[in-house]
Amino acid sequence: MDPALAAQKGEAVAQKVLQYRRDESGWKICREGNGVTVCWRPSVEFPGNLYRGEGVVDGTLKNVWDLVKPLVGSLRATWDENVASFEVVQSITDTLCVTRTATPSAAMKIISPRDFVDLVLVRTYEDGTISSNAAHLEHPSCPPRPGFVRGQNHPCGCFCEPVPGEPSRTKVVTFFQTDLSGLLPRSVVDAFFPRSMAGFYANLQRALRCMPAPSEGARDVVPLQ
Repeated sequence: MDPALAAQKGEAVAQKVLQYRRDESGWKICREGNGVTVCWRPSVEFPGNLYRGEGVVDGTLKNVWDLVKPLVGSLRATWDENVASFEVVQSITDTLCVTRTATPSAAMKIISPRDFVDLVLVRTYEDGTISSNAAHLEHPSCPPRPGFVRGQNHPCGCFCEPVPGEPSRTKVVTFFQTDLSGLLPRSVVDAFFPRSMAGFYANLQRALRCMPAPSEGARDVVPLQ
């Protein structure tokens, strides 16, 4: 993929996701519990919903980012039950790449395995927040695979934000607006996303419990990758 075009598209996606983060209007709560809130509002990108998840997890920002980052060396498939495999197809820069993610069957196998090809841009902010921002694209080395339905991620992302005064905790805000494709009943899709997003936070917290505790002097150090 042309690096200049990729950078332009990545920045446009990141700007959209940042707007989602800042815009508090129109959200309706669809699931709440265990410190996690999942909301939705109609998507303007496709005939579906934009979902927002928010929760604070017990883990340093560095450890949280190490688990969720969609870059080379990603650990996502080791702890997230909704990710069967993850690979970086093309590294454009240290913070911009093309990825392919495969997901297992879900909802009692009503939803068959999917795969997604995305352009991903990582951004860092002055307050220490790190975000991943992604949207689907076509890539010549990623044709559809047998056994998978090719889904499409419209602008989506994840913000890992420091909690003031609590360096051992991190606020995680996620956005999903995914077209699963195929002939799925709308009711199945609408039930799946809130449940899977709540599961993301529970699985992330469990994975964080297995991470080594930071030394006292290193808690505030977050590598900007």
